[in-house]
Amino acid sequence: MRERLEQLKAEALEHLKSVADAKQLDELRVKYQGKKGKLTEILRGMGGLSAEERPVIGQLANDVRDAIDSAIGAHNERFEREETERRLASETIDVTLPGRKLPRGAVHPLTRVVEEIEQIFIGMGYRIAEGPEVETDYHNFEALNLPKDHPARDMQDSFYITEELLMRTQTSPVQVRTMEAMSGEVPVKVICPGKVYRRDDDDATHSFQFNQIEGLVIGKNIRMSDLKGTLLHFMQELFGSDTQIRMRPSFFPFTEPSAEVDVTYKKKGATEPGWLEVLGCGMVHPRVLEMSGYDPEQYSGFAFGIGVERIAMLKYGVDDIRHFYNNDERFLEQFARQ
Repeated sequence: MRERLEQLKAEALEHLKSVADAKQLDELRVKYQGKKGKLTEILRGMGGLSAEERPVIGQLANDVRDAIDSAIGAHNERFEREETERRLASETIDVTLPGRKLPRGAVHPLTRVVEEIEQIFIGMGYRIAEGPEVETDYHNFEALNLPKDHPARDMQDSFYITEELLMRTQTSPVQVRTMEAMSGEVPVKVICPGKVYRRDDDDATHSFQFNQIEGLVIGKNIRMSDLKGTLLHFMQELFGSDTQIRMRPSFFPFTEPSAEVDVTYKKKGATEPGWLEVLGCGMVHPRVLEMSGYDPEQYSGFAFGIGVERIAMLKYGVDDIRHFYNNDERFLEQFARQ
């Protein structure tokens, strides 16, 4: 059996010298080391050996197996190296070629308008305040002088999660939370940007979700003239120095007196500018001040609410609010060029 093992080793190593590819290498491995290979066939005869010969022949068989394994491994590494070199040669990338130009992106028009409005008010000394989009009924309505049976709630029908939780209908709850956090301290001077939700039917000018920026100022001797001056400066910064505003009496439960604000706007093809409503505002209702910890005998304030989509539609000449949400690249790519 010793001679047969030595002969098998010599035969296998000689055949391995002439192997040409990985397929032939695998065939030789099976031929010599497979379950039905020559080495296995020889080792089946070890049962007839004496107890003294078995360990000697067993060690020799292991040496033969290791020698064949080593030779197969060396050839396998060579074939893998040659395959890698072949692929590198055939799949070479010419890095000197000009790259493909990626399409230029842009800030979304609504984000752009929000950032521009924020910068204008930051320049006037305001800070930005934020709050949750899922609000309590108290912060969204009751603390704003809208008790549960108030008919004005119908104008802001929302998506209720429970009887006491809803998707906020305005960013006014952030004003309430800001006043609560300030604990009666002044001055308060914030703007509150964010998404709001109402059960509106989607059309060219309405959406169930839209963006708002509300502002709040509280201090001593805050007057309606301060509100008007603030909004005039804001509109002129946003639309140009020749922009004018007018205020018309209106009603909001959380402000008294209240007003709608119109801005001069020149329609396409018109010879003279007209007026377009852009926001609501007013002096903070004494009841709202009192519920949030401020003495209305000592302090007064004003508040305003701006619809971001309406401002964006005016600024960019967009005729349908749905364009902002349809993700149509033909619409959005216009803003990459501006």
